[in-house]
Amino acid sequence: VQLVESGGGLVQAGGSLRLSCAASGINFDSYAISWSRQAPGKEREEVSCLGAFDGSTVYADSVKGRFTISSDDAKQMVYLQMNNLKPEDTAVYYCAAHSLLCGVAARYWGRGTQVTVSS
Repeated sequence: VQLVESGGGLVQAGGSLRLSCAASGINFDSYAISWSRQAPGKEREEVSCLGAFDGSTVYADSVKGRFTISSDDAKQMVYLQMNNLKPEDTAVYYCAAHSLLCGVAARYWGRGTQVTVSS
């Protein structure tokens, strides 16, 4: 099983980035996929999750209205479109696969991609 994140980088405040998570080795249809982030000295925070069957979405209050999660099931890809980025969005962003439902413990994790937002 592999989850590989990409798309991170350095961006100015107010800018946008789109993160990608490529999944392989899993039955993609049976997993909810989430994005979490961890800033230095802080706990990991789940920012969004995409449900396995109904395409339901969950967002942390800190990113609501700015981030959008989506998927391309044929490519087994999940994306996180991040708009109006703020310096406090700076973190390593990870995607994770959860058996069936958002909210259950993640079964697989990617290695992360760094997002840095300058003020």
